[in-house]
Amino acid sequence: MPCSLARVNDMIQSPAPGEREVRFVGDIVRFTLRRRDDQPWPPRWRAFLRTNLGRAAAARSEIIASVERERPPALGSWHDIPLKLEGSRWNCEVPLAEVGCFRAKAYVRDERGWQHWPEGPDVSINVQPDFCRTGNIIYCAFTRMFGPTRTATSTVDPKLDARLEVLDRRGYTVIPPSGKLRDLVRALPHVFGTLGCRILHLLPVNPTPTVYARFGRFGSPYAAGDLLAIDPALVEFDRRTTGLDQFRELAWAVHERGGRLFLDMAINHTGWGSTLQEEHPEWFARDREGRLKSPSAWGTVWEDLVELEQHHPGLRRHFGDVFLEWCRRGVDGFRCDAGYQVPLPVWQYVTARVRQVFPDTVFLLEGLGGAWETTESLLTEGGLQWAYSELFQNYDGVQVAGYLDHALRQSQRVGLLVHYSETHDNERLAAKGRAWSLLRNRLCALASVNGAFGFTCGVEWLAPERVNVHSSRGLAWDSADNIVSELSVLNRLLADHPCFFDGARLTRLSEPGSPVYGLRRVSAEGLDEVLVLANTDVASPQPLRLHADSLPSGANGGSALVDLLDQEPPDFALKGANLIVTLPPAAVFCLASSRGPRGLAGEAYRRRKACEARALSTLCHHLPVEMLGAIDVVSLGKRFSENPAAYLSALTYLTPATAGQDVESALDAATTAFPRVVTWEWPERNRVVPVPPEHWLLVRDDAPFRATLAASPPTASVPQHAVSIPTAQGHIACFAPRGDIGDASLTVDRFVNEADRRAEAPVRFLPARPHEGERSALPAPDSVVLLTNERGGMARLRVDLGSIESKYDCLLAANLHPRVPVDRHVFAKRARVWINADGFISPLDAGNLLAFSHGPPARWRFLAHAGDGREVEIGLEVGMIPGRNTTVLRFSRVDGAGSDRKSLPPEADVRLTVRVDIEDRGFHAETKRGSGVEGHFAKHCQSLAAHPTQSGTRSRACRPDLSDPAHSNAPSGRSGFVFTPTADRELRVWTDAGEYHPQPEWCESIPHPIEQSRGQIGVGDAFSPGWFELCLDPGRAVALVVCADPRDPTPEEVLGPAQREQRQAGFEERLAAAAGAFVVRRDAVRTVIAGYPWFLDWGRDTLICARGLLAAGMRETVIHLLQAFGRFEEHGTLPNAIHGEDASNRDTSDAPLWYGIVCEELAAGDSEMLHALRVDAGGRTIADVLRSIAVGYARGTPNGIRMDPASALIWSPSHFTWMDTNHPPGTPREGYPVEIQALWIRLLRHLDRLRLPPAAEPWDQLARRAQSSLSKHFWLEDQGWPADVLEAGPRQSAASATPQRALRPNCLFSISFGLIAGEQARRTAEAARKHLLVPGALRSLAPLPVDPPLAIHGPDGRTLNDPKHPYWGRYAGDEDTQRKPAYHNGTAWVWMLPIFCEAMVRAWDCAPGAQAAAQAYLGGSESLLDRGCLGHLPEILDGDAPHRQRGCDAQAWSVTEALRVWRWLDALACSPG
Repeated sequence: MPCSLARVNDMIQSPAPGEREVRFVGDIVRFTLRRRDDQPWPPRWRAFLRTNLGRAAAARSEIIASVERERPPALGSWHDIPLKLEGSRWNCEVPLAEVGCFRAKAYVRDERGWQHWPEGPDVSINVQPDFCRTGNIIYCAFTRMFGPTRTATSTVDPKLDARLEVLDRRGYTVIPPSGKLRDLVRALPHVFGTLGCRILHLLPVNPTPTVYARFGRFGSPYAAGDLLAIDPALVEFDRRTTGLDQFRELAWAVHERGGRLFLDMAINHTGWGSTLQEEHPEWFARDREGRLKSPSAWGTVWEDLVELEQHHPGLRRHFGDVFLEWCRRGVDGFRCDAGYQVPLPVWQYVTARVRQVFPDTVFLLEGLGGAWETTESLLTEGGLQWAYSELFQNYDGVQVAGYLDHALRQSQRVGLLVHYSETHDNERLAAKGRAWSLLRNRLCALASVNGAFGFTCGVEWLAPERVNVHSSRGLAWDSADNIVSELSVLNRLLADHPCFFDGARLTRLSEPGSPVYGLRRVSAEGLDEVLVLANTDVASPQPLRLHADSLPSGANGGSALVDLLDQEPPDFALKGANLIVTLPPAAVFCLASSRGPRGLAGEAYRRRKACEARALSTLCHHLPVEMLGAIDVVSLGKRFSENPAAYLSALTYLTPATAGQDVESALDAATTAFPRVVTWEWPERNRVVPVPPEHWLLVRDDAPFRATLAASPPTASVPQHAVSIPTAQGHIACFAPRGDIGDASLTVDRFVNEADRRAEAPVRFLPARPHEGERSALPAPDSVVLLTNERGGMARLRVDLGSIESKYDCLLAANLHPRVPVDRHVFAKRARVWINADGFISPLDAGNLLAFSHGPPARWRFLAHAGDGREVEIGLEVGMIPGRNTTVLRFSRVDGAGSDRKSLPPEADVRLTVRVDIEDRGFHAETKRGSGVEGHFAKHCQSLAAHPTQSGTRSRACRPDLSDPAHSNAPSGRSGFVFTPTADRELRVWTDAGEYHPQPEWCESIPHPIEQSRGQIGVGDAFSPGWFELCLDPGRAVALVVCADPRDPTPEEVLGPAQREQRQAGFEERLAAAAGAFVVRRDAVRTVIAGYPWFLDWGRDTLICARGLLAAGMRETVIHLLQAFGRFEEHGTLPNAIHGEDASNRDTSDAPLWYGIVCEELAAGDSEMLHALRVDAGGRTIADVLRSIAVGYARGTPNGIRMDPASALIWSPSHFTWMDTNHPPGTPREGYPVEIQALWIRLLRHLDRLRLPPAAEPWDQLARRAQSSLSKHFWLEDQGWPADVLEAGPRQSAASATPQRALRPNCLFSISFGLIAGEQARRTAEAARKHLLVPGALRSLAPLPVDPPLAIHGPDGRTLNDPKHPYWGRYAGDEDTQRKPAYHNGTAWVWMLPIFCEAMVRAWDCAPGAQAAAQAYLGGSESLLDRGCLGHLPEILDGDAPHRQRGCDAQAWSVTEALRVWRWLDALACSPG
């Protein structure tokens, strides 16, 4: 504590300076400072509490840094809490939210700033985990004894010993069979069920010496051979598990029964020959002669042990690792053997390390043999919490009373003193008989604080044979003479009765020398009292004189008392004002006026306190203790229990200004805000759960569990561990909002008797906004770069240059139609490149890739080795010429000046060998080598006219420089080949700065793993007519042109792509750039390619994309789209897909309605001008098209779409929505789909605003009726979302239809279009967030049961799925039997994520919290831009983790919808209010 500047002597502080208290997480401690005379304080004086309460993390970090970084503690955890003046007293209440030992002291500051402190040291508060309040009943188990000797009362066998001694003399090592960890597991129902214990304390389980320095037959478990290993003798051999696995089985079994596991650890020594001794002999103590020392105590030297020298920082770090690892294995606490022999700084470091991750870990000090001062220091400053009591070695009345006075006081001051009735170091109680054993067990238990009572295995069976840690003695298991039932009653009393809980007031009633020990216990609430009476004389009855007022209320002079140990209570005799009670020898009673407690008891009490502790600790995570106003912890606990998610969310909105006045009112105000909580439940284990900033992660289950959250892969951030607590909403644990972002792993262990009880689930913590700035990491080698030409052609290359993953990978896929998009034709599959750097040859591929950017143009930078440590950088740019079926590759030699590499000299020869592998196939076909195919390529391939330099001279001076403007007038000499399979189809590959060498080569069975995963042909072949030799000089570029156009590009066009400057773009810019790649020419107007590599222009996709293009400012393009598709409108229908000029596929009920949405949004600028635009030569306008669509729907379209007159809702045939898989129909949705109704109502409202003549009934009346029907027929109150479709036949009304209760994302359109609002909208959005949302996409179906069932039948008629659980989480395999059933039944769609974000924000009335979460969710899709097809968003992801990209890897509406909603969210954030 810092020194004061001045002192006054008339101050009184409460708690008094120097006082020490044991408290628990969830408590509140009150500090008061007053003048001794209670006079007012001088004006302008202020009071503060200087403390490190509330700063446990900072204190731990300083301790850890002092060891690991050799940085002295900076006292950074100390801070001042202002005290409030109430009358003449300064007061403050500090919530205790963290485990640890803290210090505090109040002081006043006068008007000059001088400090005045009360006399005396700081107050010390040892804050223990909440669960330590009650029932700390310990069963000490020596695993070795649970084997063959378990039932023995004596293990002495002289004949066997004699035979073994013979072997000993001959040098053999004989180790008898041992009990196993699994034997102990089998005993747990007895320990936790029958006996009612709550903690299993294991003696050490480490390997023991077996060859030398071994004591006894087995060796001592305290002579550890490896502090992290399991003794093989304790392991049951099987071929599936290890010793550590079996230890984890034991830990899990303990936790399943609601227990905790303590492990005995000795860190002042190891056994001889230990792993530590071999690896770090410098860490061991030696005497003056250099001999290793053995530890000693009580005049005994343990020669089988080797003493550690504790001052080594490396040893401390090792200890920290050891304790942490055991915690990770399931250990909840440690018995610290001979802990007093380990220096205090070591314990400070170990406990700090452990509590960083496992804050509720208990450290039980075995300090027997050490001074009390050492124990007190370790229980406070050292970070330990419990210690062994010495009651077990105090016997008569004087000793018992004297020691218990000390123990009861110190248990409330510095830490719980655990009364072990018997330890493994002492004689067995049963050796003196049953009565003695019962007396000592009952005395230890009933005189305990917080039920801190322990006993050694075998006590319950009256085992007479003393435990020997070097051997394996008998437990007398199942002995007929036992005290099992008596211990069971005793333990349940400790666990359930309030008089044995925290806060109980304990008063000794007997005289110090009385043989009968009398103890009055009153519960913290004051509602319950018990009288404990114990006759320590085992030979004679003994009387005790008590005042009548000492009996529990309602005792009626003792006649109304009952014994809570199920005995006949003793008789009380009245003598004046006193009562005399005589106890039989060794008798012990626990007397109360009623059998059951009046106050809150047992599990109900523990549940309430656990909720209060969790409520307080989570509150203090958000606001420091000094910023909190008055706290009603009972009320907070009740809030937390009733609705943990609402409570945690409200915490995120608290501010010092609101919470500093009244926490409860501040929480009330925040409960209606957007919920900043993400809930994880067991079904979520197959989903990567995205968590936005400022959100709690709440884990909930019906069963108890433990959870650990750790960064994945591991980083410097510390893992977090949580134990669930029961609430009204089930068992929950929670993890606070994190400052770091990225992937994490959530490990959840459920304590249920089921095979599926552990989950390792991925979690992704999202940034508030997408990444801005440099992206230094190389993309994955199998990533794709997409290059397009604004007419439907493309190049699709892997970052690993020359590699192939799919038949759609290509160097040139041309659109050979001159006017409209058609299926692409693959001419060039890839380019393979090798470098010859001054005679050293290597490929240019991912193995020497230095840098990459996807462009366009795409840029590679390679680093090639040239021997003798020399290197040369090679640059490659690849781009497509706009409007042309031409791909240009530009190679250059990069100047290495200024780098720290040993660069190849400029004059050194560097040349490339390039092979272009070609095909001649339709886009969806494969090339397969055969005689006919060989002849086809051989016949139609020939070399171009020879370049003048092709005669064999290789003068660099004669090669043109494409960067030289004079080159535009250069002769057209080229070197390369031409492939002309037909008169109207030709490929030319050439360079005018190198040589072409004809040398045919086939590449066969090129793997196509993507197609193979889709159940298609997994290989293909390609032909290379020859190879190019390109010489590279510094500062000059060499181009290789791959062209399928009728005419060659000009030099300016060849140069063009390389002149574009590239920079690192932000998220919005990347989306806008990606969107432009899909806009292509269709005759004189524009259309949208739905996706690369295989889609063309689809009606629905194009019109959905138009919304995003409009948001991107591409207004003219959108008008062109409306004109192009308006031309195709007939009787209310639009094309579903267009193949060239074939628009006959009109199987869509939503494309015409999306046309109306685009018109509505485009009309926001100039409605009259837009709707007057003509769409065809007949003079039809956009307004005419809109009216024709509505009339067609109202009267019925030729393809079966119709309006139900009664409801004004639209009936749609099967597979007419965007969920359109057919043959087999994976998502039929015949009837009244929910999104169709939303689109229809929006169209009707728009037509009413335009005042277009109705077909019959006015548009606004139809809209109102449809809106009313939507509300009436779709909402599912018990589910919390609208029906996805009202299933109905062609002539069935909406009123008689069957609602499909499956949760799909389609219902979100009703929110984003403003048709559902308020609580219904919020419940719907939350259901989607919980069940559908994955990083970057939205599942098409929730993994929940559906009603009615959805059966999907294959082509052969068999059922392909589980109709009641149709969710299908992986999109792979055969199309008809695997991919189609998955496509819209669980597969996650990227384009739906923006719809969800928009709906969520609208549901919460554009609240800032909802906006921020939506930006995080949508911005999280940026990771998809950096994987798969770089710079693009894919069509779909697997519904199940890890959510692999599937389907079309560059999808138009994925990009445009993300761009539209992102700009909308940005505009909201920037708008006032």
